[in-house]
Amino acid sequence: MRTERNLTRRLDRVFARLDREPERPAHIDVPRMSRHRVVLFSATLAFYLAIVWAVVTTSWLVRLDWQVMFFRPYQQWPEIHAFLDYYVVLGQRGPTAVMVAAWLGWRSWRQHTLRPLLTLAASLLLLNITVGAAKIGMGRLGPHYATVIGSNEMGLGGDIFPSGHTANAVVTWGILAYLASSPRARRWLSALSAVTSLGVGLTTVYLGTHWLSDVLLGWAAGLLILLALPWFEPLITKAELWLFDLRDRWRARRGLPAPEPAVPVRPVLLKTRGAPAGQPVPAREPVSPTRASRGLAHLAPGPHTTRSERTPVTPAGSRRPPHADRLPHTDRPRSTSQSARPLTGG
Repeated sequence: MRTERNLTRRLDRVFARLDREPERPAHIDVPRMSRHRVVLFSATLAFYLAIVWAVVTTSWLVRLDWQVMFFRPYQQWPEIHAFLDYYVVLGQRGPTAVMVAAWLGWRSWRQHTLRPLLTLAASLLLLNITVGAAKIGMGRLGPHYATVIGSNEMGLGGDIFPSGHTANAVVTWGILAYLASSPRARRWLSALSAVTSLGVGLTTVYLGTHWLSDVLLGWAAGLLILLALPWFEPLITKAELWLFDLRDRWRARRGLPAPEPAVPVRPVLLKTRGAPAGQPVPAREPVSPTRASRGLAHLAPGPHTTRSERTPVTPAGSRRPPHADRLPHTDRPRSTSQSARPLTGG
């Protein structure tokens, strides 16, 4: 009973934090399947099929695979072997998924949306389905299990083609660039993920666990998943709405208070000095009442009112008349003010 109560309290705290902003920020950029992205997707798919065809037909690429394997890079440069044994972990699915999920979970909490985590889950699901099916379908053996020199080692029950480490590095680190909130961050993260996945792929060749063609196909497989993600954005949005609806029903079943509804953003007509008459300037109201009150957190606790709502107080000993007797400057005629001045005999 105590364990169940503790779990319930923790879930309540998480939901309470997510309910601080019932509406997710409107500035979140969701990539779309543009014409440029379609062209890149088509070119990458053509490269993917070309690599498969070159290996199936035992072309020059297979001969290059055997030459690199007989070169044995791990014997040529043994001094970097220890470092690369750790570096290749950046391509393993378990550790990388935990690290990236932790970062995206923090972003989900800050942005009050489940899209980062759902996008990561969708990309990993696509990775497992596509790369796993290709591995099992082509059944290629790795360099350590090769049987006939010069053969492509296809259809022998292996699971090495394409490289799972390389594809996972492209997808896992590339998803950070895909979810970046600014173009500059997207460019830097794209370059960083490209260098990381390139290093992971070459590390597997150095260690002798993959053919060079495995790495090329793994890069293409991971890039195809990242380029195809905008097609799955509607499903990700539906999944997010379904999960929030499930949360609301769970709260209603337990008798917990429902989150405050989001205040819709609607235009407000304001007039400015520079605008011509009859042409109001649209403005935006705050999204939610909680968001507007965050700027007053540095003030003393208690209810705060705006300047227009405060009642002016005439300080003690002042010669000015009280507030009720004052008139605006524009409504006070000059002749009246001058005649009201007391006359003193001299």
